[in-house]
Amino acid sequence: MVSVSCALSDSEILLEFKSSLTNNTALKSWRNDSGPVCNGRRSSWIGVFCENGTVWGLKLENMGLTGTIDAATLSALSRLRTLSFMNNNFNGPIPEFSNLTRLRFVYLSYNRFSGHIPGNAFQGMVRLSKLYLSRNRFSGQIPASVATLTKLLELKLDGNWFSGRIPDFKQKTLHVVDLSNNQLEGPIPASLSKMNADMFAGNKNVCGAPLKACVSTRAGPKHNVAPNFKKTISLWAATSFKMEGSPSPPSYRKRKTGLKAGTPASSVLSPRSRSGRKALEAAPKLTFLRDDDGEKFDLPDLLKASAEILGSGCFGSSYKTALPNGTTMVVKRYKQMNSAEKEDFQEHMRRIGRLRHNNVLTLVAYYYRRDEKLLVCDFAENGSLAIHLHAHQTLGQPALDWPTRLKIVKGVAKGLAYLYKELPSLVAPHGHLKSSNVLLNESFEPLLTDYALIPVVNPESAQTFMVVYKSPEYIQHGRVTKKTDVWALGVLILEILTGKFPSNFLLKGKGSDEDDIAMWVRSKVGDDVEETLLTNMEVFDKEMGAISYGDGKTMMQLLKIGLSCCEGDVQKRLDLKEAVARIERLKPRNASRDDEFYSAMGDSEEDRKW
Repeated sequence: MVSVSCALSDSEILLEFKSSLTNNTALKSWRNDSGPVCNGRRSSWIGVFCENGTVWGLKLENMGLTGTIDAATLSALSRLRTLSFMNNNFNGPIPEFSNLTRLRFVYLSYNRFSGHIPGNAFQGMVRLSKLYLSRNRFSGQIPASVATLTKLLELKLDGNWFSGRIPDFKQKTLHVVDLSNNQLEGPIPASLSKMNADMFAGNKNVCGAPLKACVSTRAGPKHNVAPNFKKTISLWAATSFKMEGSPSPPSYRKRKTGLKAGTPASSVLSPRSRSGRKALEAAPKLTFLRDDDGEKFDLPDLLKASAEILGSGCFGSSYKTALPNGTTMVVKRYKQMNSAEKEDFQEHMRRIGRLRHNNVLTLVAYYYRRDEKLLVCDFAENGSLAIHLHAHQTLGQPALDWPTRLKIVKGVAKGLAYLYKELPSLVAPHGHLKSSNVLLNESFEPLLTDYALIPVVNPESAQTFMVVYKSPEYIQHGRVTKKTDVWALGVLILEILTGKFPSNFLLKGKGSDEDDIAMWVRSKVGDDVEETLLTNMEVFDKEMGAISYGDGKTMMQLLKIGLSCCEGDVQKRLDLKEAVARIERLKPRNASRDDEFYSAMGDSEEDRKW
């Protein structure tokens, strides 16, 4: 019997594979009469990559493809090394890739695959180094065979319904793991303890380093530590993208031993012992910083109010509390501020409390204790920008359109300019600008939060986790400048436009000396950004939908501003005043009836190296 690989050419194999797909009009260049698939390293067949005259990669992304991924047919391509079917409409069980033992890269994110993945699904795929299954509907346990892939570098399983415990990944090569927004529980294996906490957020009850230590349900901690309790939907930080936690899908089951939504805040904001609680209630009251006509409350009111956790990260935890008068507040409990002297801390809080701007979340009150600080602020109805960029599908929310994104960028720029004006003595008036620290009110007006905290955060914690300490100038020269917040603004602009999460922020300590998202954008658009409009619309987040030609030009102008803000050379980087002025000049354009539309088909995940 003659094998398929001997009987069929690469073109015949690909045409047979094409026949298993439906809605495959995007592959119209795949034809018998279009000549050989490969000519050296070139191919006239869309999405096909060649080496030495043979097919070694398929990148069939953003094509609306449905049907069956016929892995058995693809196995006849003996030199096939990489497959990407990102951002299509495939559904059903995961394809059987186990016979494609030479594959190095598999990207299936942003489809509708579902069901359990067999434990041996990746057995024998000894060369696999990158596996992306994000934003599908997979359930059951993480397949055990994934933990046996000795060359695995990157694993992204976020945004699914995986349950059970996390396998013990012992690969020393593994440097990117994203398990956020699933239904996982139990201790994090020691092999993953040095990963960023964001990579585990939004799960049922995952514990252990880098999150909080696992706590026995029989005996709670004695002092100042909240017992384990259920996360509901996080309104302050997104999965992939932040340090304060991530959202959990609303249908997550409550853990029997955890606290339910509506649990009195006293059980999470105060010591467990009766004497400790009395001491706390007898201690100095909240110090209010905002004078308004609203009904005042105090620490005992917070302790008695119902509370649910919004997030728990490197600096502390956030709680949403519903006061008896119907007011909803957010209490942020910090554990990395114990090096600040009381007088210095109080003076800095008073300074922050005087800030008033439509794009800056006002600090309402604070509570000081040497080993615990509470900051109280208003609750933002629409949660964080990070959620709307990276987790809206999980929560059933619509994507942000272009006018809303431009509005957000403008508001962020105005808020940052205000901080620079009011806090001139701070080198980095914000210091921690990222999408999870931009909240959105009911009209999607942005509100900056977690600003101006560098003076009161423990220096070692600030240098490990805060955004400005991941800037090129700090990495290369060990210093932060007045333009460092501008760099963070540029990264945020690129994140908003592309929908890509800046993974550089996930690294503990210093990031890379060149920001990955800026490098990716530059690789797409080249040097003359505005001249590449027609050929490089793919750089933009496809979830913005159809874009008019006029708006496309405005988007390219904003992209250029973002890149100028991200300039690694501080001397060449825009200063904040110029950046804000350029952003303010941008206007959304109403498309005329004859205006041409383009689809923003950019990757929503990290760009692959082909």
